[in-house]
Amino acid sequence: MTTDAEIVAELLEELGASRITLRRDVPGASAFPVVEEALAPGTGSLRGETTVHLPTQPVVLEIQAGRQVVQDDCRSAYDDAAFQQMLDTYGGLAAQIVTPVRVAGRLVAILSVHQLGAARSWTPEEIDTASQAARRIGELS
Repeated sequence: MTTDAEIVAELLEELGASRITLRRDVPGASAFPVVEEALAPGTGSLRGETTVHLPTQPVVLEIQAGRQVVQDDCRSAYDDAAFQQMLDTYGGLAAQIVTPVRVAGRLVAILSVHQLGAARSWTPEEIDTASQAARRIGELS
């Protein structure tokens, strides 16, 4: 049986991104902590990062509403100061695909594809690949 970690690693390899994170809704003080992560060489980890207040981030609000977020240029996505600070905290996050993982209508996880350093135009195939990975993770939940 495939694991979350294997799906995350496969997604990093297939998309050639900087980082893939899987955050789960687990009990505890931290909202949706990173539970799985795959990193390109030289990319910093987000495991244990707690300075970003996720529940108020605009992307998380979109995810909670059930929408996938695709940003080719994160800097121009939101003027929100906390969002702009998060981009720096996350190592120069420049482009991302963030996909909700839902089971029986409930948000159980968040799958993120991060491109650091420079904007990136995501193709429909790449967006679909992220969606398929989120579906596979949902099937394991």
